[in-house]
Amino acid sequence: MHELRIGVLTCSDTRSAGSAEDTSGKALIALSEERGWSIAAYHVVPDDHDVIANALVEMADVDEVDVILTTGGTGLGPRDVCPEVTLAHCDRLVPGIAEAIRAESLLITKRAMLSRGVAAQRGRTLIINLPGSEKAVRESFVMVADQLEHAAEMMAGGGHG
Repeated sequence: MHELRIGVLTCSDTRSAGSAEDTSGKALIALSEERGWSIAAYHVVPDDHDVIANALVEMADVDEVDVILTTGGTGLGPRDVCPEVTLAHCDRLVPGIAEAIRAESLLITKRAMLSRGVAAQRGRTLIINLPGSEKAVRESFVMVADQLEHAAEMMAGGGHG
């Protein structure tokens, strides 16, 4: 078992301004810790391209986390830019993760088809965009969590046996 170093990034104007509590980011922290993974970085930022980019790069390149779980900024709102920022700062797409989340989520709500979340790799860090609601974050986490340790091993050059 690979003990993962996790980064959690909440992208939300209201949560970063303190107008609402970050329940989805805190849920990701709790779910990760329940698996024995360590939280190496946690940021709550506004829906701003440059601020999100800086947080992703810092977590991947400076904090050297294995996985960044983002929450929020994946919808159709004019300030929802998390997928675009993720893709702009990653080396390659990992489409199966987002496809699986949407496919499973569609069984729960038809609104899942409106999520634009992506998964991509920056160096040895996997970045996964999750929806902004606590309920959707909890559901999505369960869908992908079992594969994250293997993904980290593969990105480090192992795990192919």
